[in-house]
Amino acid sequence: MSLVVVGTVAFDSIETPFGKVDKISGGAATYISLAASYFTKPVNIVSVIGDDWPEEDLKRFHDHGIDTAGLQIKKGEKSFYWSGKYHMDMNTRDTLATELNVLAEFDPILPDSYKTPEFVMLGNLTPQVQQKVIDQLKEKPKLILMDTMNFWIEQDKDALLETIKRIDVLTINDEEARLLTDEYSLVKAAKKILTMGPEYLIIKKGEHGALLFHENNVFFAPALPLEDVFDPTGAGDTFAGGFIGYLAKQKDISFDNMKRAVIYGSAMASFCVEKFGPEKLYNLTDTEIQTRIRQFVNLVQFDIELEEV
Repeated sequence: MSLVVVGTVAFDSIETPFGKVDKISGGAATYISLAASYFTKPVNIVSVIGDDWPEEDLKRFHDHGIDTAGLQIKKGEKSFYWSGKYHMDMNTRDTLATELNVLAEFDPILPDSYKTPEFVMLGNLTPQVQQKVIDQLKEKPKLILMDTMNFWIEQDKDALLETIKRIDVLTINDEEARLLTDEYSLVKAAKKILTMGPEYLIIKKGEHGALLFHENNVFFAPALPLEDVFDPTGAGDTFAGGFIGYLAKQKDISFDNMKRAVIYGSAMASFCVEKFGPEKLYNLTDTEIQTRIRQFVNLVQFDIELEEV
């Protein structure tokens, strides 16, 4: 099995300046798996839900080649629920409600068929849960990508640092990079993080793109200017899904190929924000994805003749 994705599968209620939706499917593992499924199959999901999860959404997973043998269903219990409201700039939001429900005592259990993956994506969960997943792997994968957030940096930093030692790529946003390192400069922050264990670092900057760091190399991918941005929920997870899905397809983890993967991840994230929740990710075509990739290439590619000064 080539790719294992671990993270939340949740109900989200979302309000932005452009509309409101109530109790739609969401969660990090949902966005990651859907995005990755356009590049590699099967995507093996590890998460937990209650028996309130709609059969229709499970069918959508299966239709996308997402294997749910590792998706625990707790009878008589409710799925994880999150509610949030975005401000006009769409970069800041207020959490209105968080109900852990089945996630409160989530113990990830990998089926035997999941224990020898080439690629692993550890979505944002407690560092302890992320470590439990690594502990169940029978051999070292080609690549382990991990996401985290400011809450774990502030509340469980020691456990987080132990987990970071065991992964290959860390993805966080610019605020989290500064919080983790006490450095304002993202270049200085990146250098510190790369001494903590990972070989590669991705710093997400939302509507301002993403930075990829490896040794002394830096690659920047801008975000695509879009006419319609309805909902940024899950954009970072969709980026991660596109990134690792592309790598799993290519089976090439060189820095040059990771640069391409950043573009593919950015393209998938640009689709995600155009509708509420993961709705846009259900029915993309190869033509749409390739057209969007070409838009990114055209955005960053230019010819210039250097003159002596």
